[in-house]
Amino acid sequence: MSHPYFERARYPRVLAHRGLITGAGADSGIWENTAAAFAAAHAAGAEYVETDCRVTADGDVVLFHDERLTRMLKDHRAVSQVRTRELRERFAAHGGLLTVGEMLEMFPETRFNIDVKTDAAAQVLGPIIAPHAHRVLVTSFVDSRRERAVSAVLAAGAKIRPATSAGQRTTMRVRAASAVGLSAAGALRGIDALQIPERFGALRVLTPSLLRAARRSGVEVHVWTVNEPAEMRRLIGLGADGVVTDRADLALKALPAAF
Repeated sequence: MSHPYFERARYPRVLAHRGLITGAGADSGIWENTAAAFAAAHAAGAEYVETDCRVTADGDVVLFHDERLTRMLKDHRAVSQVRTRELRERFAAHGGLLTVGEMLEMFPETRFNIDVKTDAAAQVLGPIIAPHAHRVLVTSFVDSRRERAVSAVLAAGAKIRPATSAGQRTTMRVRAASAVGLSAAGALRGIDALQIPERFGALRVLTPSLLRAARRSGVEVHVWTVNEPAEMRRLIGLGADGVVTDRADLALKALPAAF
């Protein structure tokens, strides 16, 4: 039985990677993981948005991918060293900073894929996500961090656990077991999705055996980050259930919809 996160939603899945920034959006200075980028994804028809969260110096869980402000703001401080108010001021002209709570309230129909970037974020997300657990997927490259975040949501009184995607270690266990014909059911217990690159360096992660193992356990496979329509169609043709993409607008046109 699938998690409510996937029910009555478009298939193949199209996950808008940090929202959507079209050419016009880029020209107007819109940044990723902002209110404007999410609004653009919603306007394009995306039901799923992928995002990232970290904790500021004030303890607020904000949407920000990188550990430091260097790439976005030419400032070498870590997000954890910066006050929320300062971040808001610096994002104001670029689409608007959001906390996780603000995001969930502002986009009540959107299903969010939240990558938990720090242990500090995992600890405080529980009561924020709990009322929205039916439309949130919690993930992290670190399995223990993902598990702590899910536990925090349940401890905060969520009626159901949020959906969850495997971290790197679990994904590699599934990849290795499936490659030699062993069952991956144990590794996939409690997992709703494998969100993977097609390749990791020289290693092909997306393989027929991994796809078969996931399907046997009722686990979806989403491939990141795919921006060319021909590549999207090829991956879905191979058996992937969805793509994480910077161009959700193109993906929604390129991939035939089913419900």
